[in-house]
This record gives sequence, C-alpha cells and structure tokens, in this order.
Amino acid sequence: MGDVRSFEVLMREVADAVAVLAAVDPTVLTEGELMDATVGVHAIDAALDAVRTRLVGQMDVRKSWAGDGARSAAAWVGWRCRLPRPVATGTLKCARALREMPVVEAAFLEGAITADHVRLLAAARSWAPKAFERDEARLVAKAREMLFRSFEKVVRYWRDRNAPDEAEALGYDSYAAREAHCSDGLEGTKLLDATFDPIGGAVFDRELSRLEQELFEADWAEARERMGDAATAQDLGRTPPQRRLDAMVEMARRSAAIPADARPARVLLSVLVGEESLARICELSDGSVITPGQLLPVLHLADVERIVFDGPSRVIDIGVRQRLFGGATRRAVEVRDRECTHPSCDVPAERCEIDHLERYEVGGPTIQANGDCKCRFHHRWRHRRTSPAA
Repeated sequence: MGDVRSFEVLMREVADAVAVLAAVDPTVLTEGELMDATVGVHAIDAALDAVRTRLVGQMDVRKSWAGDGARSAAAWVGWRCRLPRPVATGTLKCARALREMPVVEAAFLEGAITADHVRLLAAARSWAPKAFERDEARLVAKAREMLFRSFEKVVRYWRDRNAPDEAEALGYDSYAAREAHCSDGLEGTKLLDATFDPIGGAVFDRELSRLEQELFEADWAEARERMGDAATAQDLGRTPPQRRLDAMVEMARRSAAIPADARPARVLLSVLVGEESLARICELSDGSVITPGQLLPVLHLADVERIVFDGPSRVIDIGVRQRLFGGATRRAVEVRDRECTHPSCDVPAERCEIDHLERYEVGGPTIQANGDCKCRFHHRWRHRRTSPAA
C-alpha cells in the first residue's frame, strides 16, 4: 500500500539522519552547540519513543502479533525487538494508557515529555479519571516545564486532592508497614534491614546525617593534624559508609545515656496560611509529600509554628513556637523557596545556605527579600561567576 511504502521511506530517511548524527564528532562542537545538541537529540528520542509506543498500541488493538505464534503483544515485542520483558510490558501499558490521554499523547509525540511522564500521568488518571480529564492539559503544561522530581510532587498533590480517601489509605499502609530486623551474620557481625514510614524515616535520616557530619569534621581534623594542608579525602580514617555506621552506633550510645524520664525531641509542624498554602502543601522538610492523616501519629510530639504568606513569594509573619525558636528570617526564606533555587537543582531548603541576592559586602541587607536558598555548590558557583575577580 502507498501509505505503508511511505512509512518505510520515512523510516529509511530517519535511519540515514541518525547515521549522519552518529558520524558527528562531539569534540568539535562548541560548548553551546554541544548543549543544544544534547537537548535536541533528547527531544527527538522522546518523540521516536512516542511513535514506537503508538505503533505497539495499534498492533495490540489489531492483535497483529498472533499470526507469529506469540502469546501476547508484550511477548512479541520482547521477542522481535530483543527487549527485556518488563520493558516490553511497560511500552504496552503506555500505549494502552495513551488511548485515554490525547493531550499527553500529543506532547509525547512532540518530544516535550518522556515515557516516564506518561507512566506517571497514567497512574494519576487511574485514581480519578474524571478529574484527570478536566486537568489533563494543566498537568501536561507542568510536565513540560518542571524538573521531573518537582513534577512528581505536583502529581502526588493532584492525586491526594482528587482521591483523598485512597491516598490516606496508602499513607496508613506505609505507616503500618514499618519494620526493622537486626540479624546475626558471619563472625559475629550484625545485619540491619529496615523500612521506615516517611516521617519516622525523615527523623532518623536527619539525626543520622547530623552525627555523620560531626564524625566527618572529626576525621578531617585528624587528617589535617597528621598530614597538614596536604590532606585529602583519601587520607580520612573512615569511608563514608563506615562513618554512617559509626554514626548509627553513636546514636545508640547517646540513647543509652539519656535518662529514662527525659523528654523526647519534638517534631516541628509548619502551618502555612494564605495563597491557598494550607490546601496545597503537606510535605516534610526533605520534600517528601505526605497526607494529613500521616501526621496523626506524631501530633502528640509536635510543636507548631504559623507561617503567613502575603502572595506566593513573601512570608509576612512567622508565629512563635511553643518553645524557643530562633532564626525567623532564615526560616522565612526556607519556607518560601523550599529548595535550592537554581533551575537544575532540587536540594531541600534545610540543606541549603541562604545567599544574599545583593552581596552583603556591598551593602546588601540580611532580610527575607534579599535572601535566596542555594545549596552549597550553587552558592559558591554563583559567587565565583559574579565576583570582581571572575
């Protein structure tokens, strides 16, 4: 048929174009050309993935694979395309989902989103099909512009708002599934395996990171005392995994030393008010999205701070905690930005530094309007680029 021959001609032309691209030596490209080419080829790859998915979907509808003796479309794709079975099955699931998501399919064919976006959006649709039909265009617009991790949070919030009962049930399941096992290994060793709920895991991870940093600084001090300024990371007395394990042991030692009637550490809950913040944000300081019901087990151990927004970019008030709380200016910037503000970065605000937009040494004030969350790397990167010596 003419259409089939035309498609075959198109495939040959695409193959020829790919061969030309493959022949280009990337070392001869300028920095700008190299970056543009990387983005462009990525978009082409996503669009070709969409075409492949649509072809698989049509073959699935027609059952074209049956004449070859395959037991299913996924089995045929895995066989003929030499793909792992899970990959073939994933492509087939995407194809079936796209039949009900026309806006997603159009963006996929354009190369503006990837198969990972399609899978995420298909899962969202399964929770609330009618709401998804209403919001599909808005979600795709977000997928086009956001970091994938940030887009995952958008979809999670969408799911929690449109299927709240199911989301709360999953949240309860994650709490009920918490468990830890410490078993005997060889030569008297111990093997630890644990699954945390989101809040318990965040509490554990934060304290572990704090103690690990203490041990890291102690290791550096020891290495400098022994090697002087020539000390490098290779001269440290422990590897990162060893420090992490030693930090866990230190946690146990400090716990054993605490009196039984000592008050436990408190959890800080931040209530955001204004600009629909209370309806939109329910997440941990590390960026993990949780449901309101997941807060219930820790409410009796929590202090509460009130944060009032005046528009989406300015915190106008931070209420006083029930116990002493300092650093309100930093806290305001953390809550406003929530993560490093460099567009490529998603380091949580609690692990960031606060950068002066107008440099402090030239009179920039230390106030919220002049503050910006930056991870350590991007803080130094910005100042290296803007310093007079640069």
